[in-house]
Amino acid sequence: MIKIKRALISVSDKTNLIKLGTFLTSMGVEIISTGGTLKELQKNEIRAIAIDDFTGYPEMLEGRVKTLHPKVHAGLLADPDRPLQKKDIDEKGIISIDLVVVNLYPFSETIKKPGIKLEEAIENIDIGGPTMLRSGAKNYKHTVVVTDIADYEIIEKEMLEYSGYVSKAASYKLAQKVFSYTALYDSAITKYFNTRENIAFPEFLTLGYKKKQNLRYGENPHQKAAFYEPLDLINELRPLQGKELSFNNLLDFDAALHIASLLPENSVSIIKHLNPCGIGNGNSPLESFELAKRTDPVSAFGGIIGVRGTVDVDLANKILELFVEGVIAEKFTSGAISIFSQKPNIRIIELSSFKDSLGEMDYRPIHHGLLVQKRDYDIISEKDLKVVSAKKPTDEDIKGLMFAWNCVKFIKSNAIVFTDLNSTLGIGAGQMSRVDSVELGARKAEKANLSVAGSYVGSDAFFPFRDGIDSIAKYGAKAIIQPGGSIRDEEVIRAADEHGLIMVFTGMRHFRH
Repeated sequence: MIKIKRALISVSDKTNLIKLGTFLTSMGVEIISTGGTLKELQKNEIRAIAIDDFTGYPEMLEGRVKTLHPKVHAGLLADPDRPLQKKDIDEKGIISIDLVVVNLYPFSETIKKPGIKLEEAIENIDIGGPTMLRSGAKNYKHTVVVTDIADYEIIEKEMLEYSGYVSKAASYKLAQKVFSYTALYDSAITKYFNTRENIAFPEFLTLGYKKKQNLRYGENPHQKAAFYEPLDLINELRPLQGKELSFNNLLDFDAALHIASLLPENSVSIIKHLNPCGIGNGNSPLESFELAKRTDPVSAFGGIIGVRGTVDVDLANKILELFVEGVIAEKFTSGAISIFSQKPNIRIIELSSFKDSLGEMDYRPIHHGLLVQKRDYDIISEKDLKVVSAKKPTDEDIKGLMFAWNCVKFIKSNAIVFTDLNSTLGIGAGQMSRVDSVELGARKAEKANLSVAGSYVGSDAFFPFRDGIDSIAKYGAKAIIQPGGSIRDEEVIRAADEHGLIMVFTGMRHFRH
């Protein structure tokens, strides 16, 4: 057990400070404090000793040096159970500091400010705070460390239960939390400097994430899981209603967000197992939803819907005709929210700006490490297209081909998509053979009673052989858009010309593994 006789308190966030100070004083604890924390305690008539009175040395360098003193750190680190340290304690008159309560300068909050200057960011890098926290945590058997305001209650509960003492078990758990906290703090600083200097792939990669919630399970019930958010998150994924988000829900919502963010206004996608089973772009979200749903109404059952725009009453009613897991949109009208409340289990998420929610980097864990890449956000324009077939596209054909291309990039490789001018007709996803993807997409369209005759076909990568072109022609498609770049491009182009197909190259591949 650790007897709490003396506490050092230095906090940037002063929430519940007075409550804690009042409690410690009532328990006969001597309080040492610094700067603004000291003033706040004294203003509320809580007795506290200034840090410079305790150390006998004044604060200096505009407050940069105040707790970096041997008397402070000897008090935090002293272990009287070790003979050599006990000798130092006795000979040098080291006074123990039994409790240290510190939360750090608000670095992450500071750098979120628009136009933040380097000098202001640097002034919000805490030096003394992390040093005290680490000193106290290292000596957890004799020093209790608190950095989370929510843990003030632990101190109060323990000291009341054990008559002024805190158990070593509680101290150990609090010490563990400290090292996670300081590591997170340092990772935020590292990320700031990397971002500022446009260093996408630093020599040492540190990622700062904070747990938002435990999940019921992972992809399957036998797998444990949790959801973590980055420290610099701009738009929080906060449902307006619905059951708790599952691991798979979060993956599908993320896919819906990704697709909706990069497609034009009013676009709607329906996601199932990370693949879109339908994408539409009409004159309104309602029209787009109808277009997306018709592609594969069977697979749409139990899907996640992404809406680039506003969900109104009419669209809400139409969505409720279909069983869905959830909807993510830029806005829901109050009437739409009222409609969805009739089905309280449906998860509804509103994000005011989809594009502001997109992360720049893609992290993929593998058993031997972490793969990092820039996310595939690049979008080509019509001027980037290279017409390689004898038959030339009209302006309308270019529109249809561009829509097919903007859809296929979101589909798992090997990917083939059949579209008309503004909606998918058949989607072939995740096949080992590109011909199989063609066949699957065509069959999907046929199953939904949609004709792919005269359609536009998008392929996420080049055709390695002409057999894919032959298969597309068999179904009566009109035009193909693909990256090009195969050693057999000439053979593929000849096949397109033989079938009277339009073919354009983009020069850009969109694999999604």
